[in-house]
Amino acid sequence: MDVAVFGAGSWGTALAMLLARNGLDVALYGRDPDELESLRTKRENLKYLPGFPLPVGVVVRHLSQAEPAPMTILAVPSSSVRQLLGTLTEAHPLIVLATKGLEISTGQIMSDVARQVCPESTVAVLSGPNLAGEIVRGIPTAALAACTDPVGADRVRSALMCPSYRVYETDDVVGVELAGALKNVLAIGAGISDGLGFGDNTKGALLARGLKEMITFGVTLGGRLETFLGIAGIGDLFATANSKMSRNYRCGFSVGSGQSLHDALIEIGQVAEGVSTAEAVMHIARMNGIQMPVFETIDNVLRGRLPAKAAVALLMERKTPDEGLDLTRHVDRPGI
Repeated sequence: MDVAVFGAGSWGTALAMLLARNGLDVALYGRDPDELESLRTKRENLKYLPGFPLPVGVVVRHLSQAEPAPMTILAVPSSSVRQLLGTLTEAHPLIVLATKGLEISTGQIMSDVARQVCPESTVAVLSGPNLAGEIVRGIPTAALAACTDPVGADRVRSALMCPSYRVYETDDVVGVELAGALKNVLAIGAGISDGLGFGDNTKGALLARGLKEMITFGVTLGGRLETFLGIAGIGDLFATANSKMSRNYRCGFSVGSGQSLHDALIEIGQVAEGVSTAEAVMHIARMNGIQMPVFETIDNVLRGRLPAKAAVALLMERKTPDEGLDLTRHVDRPGI
């Protein structure tokens, strides 16, 4: 196999299809035997990505059959990354993280987790406005391949680049990861706003103030400003916060419409990374004295500490701060 993709959900399946359409041989790994059998026999992900046949180049396998490949892509929930990497007993030279979240127990970004568990591997990150359903339909978009090793970033770009999927390179792994994780929280907030019946003005203001907090947090922890203003930041935020295909947006919309978080997640049937990320971000922010009222409000709504309408009222009643950014402060990331 040229590439091993771990995670047979919508995103992992979309990446496997994209790679196979580019002429690569791909092993797509999952854990549910029934779903994998359906994938093998129907050649279609009926649960997560129906209507799109798997290309011939995709082989479906169970996690227990995992073998090393020149490139290994992880498209699993952030909560599963450490455990999954720990099961890879053989060397995997290039690990690509297509997961947008923080590890809730440590607050670490996924690349730090991967380097801890697999210190001999080169670690890269893939992020951008990449809704799986649009990817497999060939709708044009772009992504960022982030790696401190330019050879690693170029290998990711070369494997995925095609007329409908433009891949740029950067060495700002921290910025790309934090942008991808934090935008999920704001997408939940955008969904809550729409679920409450507020208008585009409300959502625009919420996202603008939230983006300011996202940038402050990200740059303070070592990311670069230009990353948050590019594909992995604003680009991904706009797509995720405005699309009904986004799990995080749909989670927020359900909560804003009156559903409990528990019921909203059951209805979605997949992980909404922004739920756990909100809690991890606020823990780090409080430890380092970073003011994040929008993120704190979203987290309070998700934890049931505040009703959604009351939370919006509190945000509106806050003293209006200066609009400027203070990007002079820097702290160590968790786990460093």
